[in-house]
Amino acid sequence: MASAVPDEGVAKRLSPLDRYLPLWIVVAMGAGLGLSAAAPGLESALGSVAIGGTSLPIALGLLLMMYPVLARVRYEELGRLRGERGLFVSSLVLNWLIGPALMFALAWLMPPDEPAYRTGLIVVGLARCIAMVLIWSELACADRETTAILVAINSLFQIVAYSLLGYFYLTVLPGWLGLDTQGFSVDIWEVARTVLIFLGIPLAAGFLTRVVGLRRRGAEWYEKRFLPRIGPIALYGLLFTIVLLFALQGHQISSRPLDVVRIAVPLLAYFVLMFGLSFAWGRAAGFGYPRTASLALTAASNNFELAIAVAIGVFGASSGEALAGVVGPLIEVPVLVGLVYVSLWARRRWFIAAAAADGLYQRPPTLIGGSCNATASTRQT
Repeated sequence: MASAVPDEGVAKRLSPLDRYLPLWIVVAMGAGLGLSAAAPGLESALGSVAIGGTSLPIALGLLLMMYPVLARVRYEELGRLRGERGLFVSSLVLNWLIGPALMFALAWLMPPDEPAYRTGLIVVGLARCIAMVLIWSELACADRETTAILVAINSLFQIVAYSLLGYFYLTVLPGWLGLDTQGFSVDIWEVARTVLIFLGIPLAAGFLTRVVGLRRRGAEWYEKRFLPRIGPIALYGLLFTIVLLFALQGHQISSRPLDVVRIAVPLLAYFVLMFGLSFAWGRAAGFGYPRTASLALTAASNNFELAIAVAIGVFGASSGEALAGVVGPLIEVPVLVGLVYVSLWARRRWFIAAAAADGLYQRPPTLIGGSCNATASTRQT
């Protein structure tokens, strides 16, 4: 019988910035609420200079969030897709058909009397995973290259698909189903413009940074020295944006504190259901543990940076949609850490145990220096 993977150190293997991200977000929320009370005229001051309909300081925070994440994406791995057709198709179906539909259903079922929060949840559900899932993939002993490929594809696919799906789920589908949208509709071009600004610009910058960095300094320097230096910028941009958002949302939140909980419940259900469905899909398809874990974690994760950008750019920084977007990372980060533990448990329970039963397992897996080593047959592990 395979011995247990020493996965009790998963949280410790995260950097302090990533490990305590929910705490930093809560602190930023508190700072924003304090700023709201101290500076009641902040909204007009922030709105005096705008880019793409978004306050310039908030736009700067959004761009800072996106750039380091997209500079980490391994675009050069896209050539491997020709040999991964089944996995690629599975990822597209889970991310762009099942995921948005599931969030649409949860958003209409759980906060049906709050159209702004409902819309914000759908905006979150449409923003598929990008590079932060590489952290969860590494911790879960998933296939690093497969995760990188899926992240790259989702990043590029969002440029085309996000605004179209936004229009479909926020305007077309509710009309077909006869749902009461209280007169709400979204302009497809408004969403497309926001996506092009807040995803297109940092995507182009991240791609060029990676191409030039790898060509001039090599992969070792780029991965081990450059990326760790710029990585914290994404967190600083996120926290800066959250401070400003909660400063603008201060009155609404203080008068309705339980609204954050109402937003959090469907998000929690979404992450857990998407992970479970995707993991079962990968296991049934025979992808083996590393690729199954990559598939499940990428499908369960969301690009909360883009969701926040779209919510602010289309609906405004003081909107309920923006509040729903901000609650996204507060819930996603601890839930995904928990799902890493679930993934490692499933690895022992279903994959390594099956390999051992077939006489293919040679020695127990170990976690060494943040990497995963196992010598069971690739057919099972």
